[in-house]
Amino acid sequence: MVNQILLFFTVIGQITLIILLISLLLKQKSIVNFFGKYALFFAFVVVLIATLGSLFYSEVAGYEPCKLCWFQRILMYPQVIILGMAFLKKDIGVVSYSIVLSAIGVVIAGYHYLLQIGVASSSVGCSVVGYSISCAQRFVMGFGYITIPMMAFTAFLLIIVFMVTLKLTTYEK
Repeated sequence: MVNQILLFFTVIGQITLIILLISLLLKQKSIVNFFGKYALFFAFVVVLIATLGSLFYSEVAGYEPCKLCWFQRILMYPQVIILGMAFLKKDIGVVSYSIVLSAIGVVIAGYHYLLQIGVASSSVGCSVVGYSISCAQRFVMGFGYITIPMMAFTAFLLIIVFMVTLKLTTYEK
């Protein structure tokens, strides 16, 4: 049940990304301004769901995180506090920090996803280091393409787009 909810949230996130990116490209001010106004809240919700989802998979479902999963967690978990505090204080000064953490997360999650679907190969697998399962192992495959790294990739990308939208709408005023 929780897995289905997380898959659903991932699809909703991807649809939101498409709508927001098209709105940014076509300069649809009403949509961009809406997302810009609530960007800190939306980013906080995304990072909170991603963090709780990651903890669900490891602590409840029993899926052991690989080395790349740990790197993604290192970049995601602190943002719960950073974006939560920024939302409460209406502090847009965190935008650059969140973008940098999420950009690194997008690269790692993207590479991890490519490993899992067999597009990328690694000469040194995660399990070779002796304390991690293989990064190519898939615990989840929903809708024919959504794995845990795809969920993280979507979350990191959403956070970046929300932060960019916030920055654009703040400096336009």
